[in-house]
Amino acid sequence: MSIKISRTSLLVGVILFCCMTTVSHAQFITDDLTDTTKYQQAMIGLYQKFNRLRFTGYIQPQFQTIQTKGAANFSGGDFQAGATNRFMLRRGRLRLDYTHLNKAGNRSVFFVFQFDGTERGVFIRDFFGRFFDTRWNLFNITTGMFPRPFGFEVNLGSADRESPERGRMSQILMRTERDLGFMASFEPLASGHPLSWLKIDIGLFNGQGLAGTADFDSHKDLIARINARSLQIFKKRAILSFGASVLYGGMEQFTSQRYTMKGEQFQRDSSTKNIGTIAPRHYYGFDAQLKFPLRKKGMATEFRAEYISGQQTGTQNTTETPGSIPTANGTFASLYVRPFSGGYFYFLQHIGSPKHQLGFKYDYYDPNRGIAGSKLSTGFTTADLRFDTFSIGYNYYINENLRWLIWYDIIRNEKSGLKNYENDFKDNVLTCRMQYRF
Repeated sequence: MSIKISRTSLLVGVILFCCMTTVSHAQFITDDLTDTTKYQQAMIGLYQKFNRLRFTGYIQPQFQTIQTKGAANFSGGDFQAGATNRFMLRRGRLRLDYTHLNKAGNRSVFFVFQFDGTERGVFIRDFFGRFFDTRWNLFNITTGMFPRPFGFEVNLGSADRESPERGRMSQILMRTERDLGFMASFEPLASGHPLSWLKIDIGLFNGQGLAGTADFDSHKDLIARINARSLQIFKKRAILSFGASVLYGGMEQFTSQRYTMKGEQFQRDSSTKNIGTIAPRHYYGFDAQLKFPLRKKGMATEFRAEYISGQQTGTQNTTETPGSIPTANGTFASLYVRPFSGGYFYFLQHIGSPKHQLGFKYDYYDPNRGIAGSKLSTGFTTADLRFDTFSIGYNYYINENLRWLIWYDIIRNEKSGLKNYENDFKDNVLTCRMQYRF
């Protein structure tokens, strides 16, 4: 939503500017303000400049309850040891966008700053600039802190997503979704361009994302995505989008200890030659979205699916990408390389009107495809355990600024030989949320 700046407000801004100007320039500015033509030109110029400045934001206060006290979960963070329910502010975002247009009215520079403020602190989420090719309107370059161009769910904004959270897979592999880097994109912007349906991104990133405050090695992650958008099919009764993504990266190894799955066991490699090599982080993904638009009242339907597999380097107790050099007991921690797979499926259906929407979601994450079931015991941890989540929810879009949702996650872990996970651990969670946005 654009911020409307009145002529009075702009006049006050000009007067304040005058007050801060040195005495030697004061008479000159005063003369300009008494000249009606110059005054109007100044007002128009300021209005045009600030009209390209946009403020948007949202807050997400919510109540949650879970089956077991202190249960770990991916629906807003782990519960405290003595709690089975909580009120919390899941997100509180404020975003500033600025767009500069050239004389032809085309975008030339785009700037974004977004931060998240909750009871847990204030954190930067986006801080990037993008400049556009204004000759052919085909290319743009993005630099700074911004979402990684991988997959669909990672780049679907939290204010627009129908479920409360991204899937376990997305949260673990792409923690906080953003990273520092550089990205070049092919994205035709001219109206009627024959390739306006196509978008290609390729970039280099630090790798650890917002999980760390600085890059701890010199290795960069290469991420690329090709996306076909809004293709009309079935005699224009449906809209199809799909994409393919790849992440080819890793982290420098500061220890000689590396464990890799061989058969159904971890094989240890303690060669000193491992020090300084790159432990792999390779992801390959495909996603698709099929939407049947709202042609009749209450009949909008959408399907989404995404699948990712590859290799992930972590530690013995987690498959998250580390934000700093992993350590244990004062020394460099051993690295564990696991073959993984994960995915999700959405079914969304409006009922009666666009205000009411039912949703079903299934997602799974198997951090170690090399082992399963009762064989998960000695030598393994919960970092090797597969989880499946079945979710059902309801969204009530009260108006464009207010949404209420209720969502229930049924979480199932595979039965294993690990303590507390011999059977399904009771960690289903109910989320009730109000979302206010402007």
